[in-house]
Amino acid sequence: MSVGLSRVAVQLPRGIEAVDDVLVRSGCRPMERRMFAKVYGLRDSPTLAADERMEDLLVEAGRAALDGGPAALILYGHTLLMAEVDLCGEFPDRLRSRLGLSGSRFYGLSHINCASVLRAVELARSFLGRPGADPDERVLVLGGDQGSASDRGRFITGSTVAGDSAVGLLVHGPGAAARPRYRYLAGASGRDTRFHRNMRMPAEEFALFNRICSEQAVETLDRAARATGLAMDRLDHVMLHLSNQVFARSFSRQSGIPKDRIHLDLLAERGHNFGTDALMALQHADRTGRLRPGDRCALVAIGLGAYFQAVIVEVAEDR
Repeated sequence: MSVGLSRVAVQLPRGIEAVDDVLVRSGCRPMERRMFAKVYGLRDSPTLAADERMEDLLVEAGRAALDGGPAALILYGHTLLMAEVDLCGEFPDRLRSRLGLSGSRFYGLSHINCASVLRAVELARSFLGRPGADPDERVLVLGGDQGSASDRGRFITGSTVAGDSAVGLLVHGPGAAARPRYRYLAGASGRDTRFHRNMRMPAEEFALFNRICSEQAVETLDRAARATGLAMDRLDHVMLHLSNQVFARSFSRQSGIPKDRIHLDLLAERGHNFGTDALMALQHADRTGRLRPGDRCALVAIGLGAYFQAVIVEVAEDR
């Protein structure tokens, strides 16, 4: 079934915090702090201002994606566990009401960490392809986390610092009135159970994860590319999980995809933002005029645990 994706709506908080300040609070030594700045390429992290709430960013991103239209289902992908999502109904009810979708179903998608948002795109596609589905139906995919709620969840040992952001996009079937900005081509997922301890991994497991995660991400993207009949080197753009530029260099070397096709424009000013990285990079490339009709874009996410998700889309003719 032909599935389309809308343009991505991005909402960022007003605040910005220096990555180095987070590292200082986390007890990092000067050598590790220099590594994050000079080798990893991380500088700033979006951070909610004192009077801002994560819920408001999600609502703004959702409203922008909906553009006044309906959605039969809302899927919210997130990394950090939220009591209101996982334990009670107040947050989903508020979100539905504020989005004007009180009659729509709402599901949170978590426990696969930063792969959750791209996995939500896959689940939206499955929902739209179910037997008896209305071809006009649309699914609102939301993603985002408040990393600044706790430095323990924000600082990932030897890898990155995560910030606050929200994204929204629509996934819709072939009968939707709006012309899609992107056509879904293929997706693939993977898991490496060696890293199931997640944030409780000892230092040696974190080091191993950081060394081989690009290898697993490349293997997952390769399966997605082959499902479209393409080799990876035929992809025009790659929007990566933005943990750090060491990972990006390793990914380029192992995949054979040239560095100039891997979008790292946002790395210094936004850094890692949990499951929203690839979609924010896609939105930035589109907004700055780097995408052309027919371009194939690969979106790649990695979650501790370890989980891997790749989605390949094709840019459609603009209006």
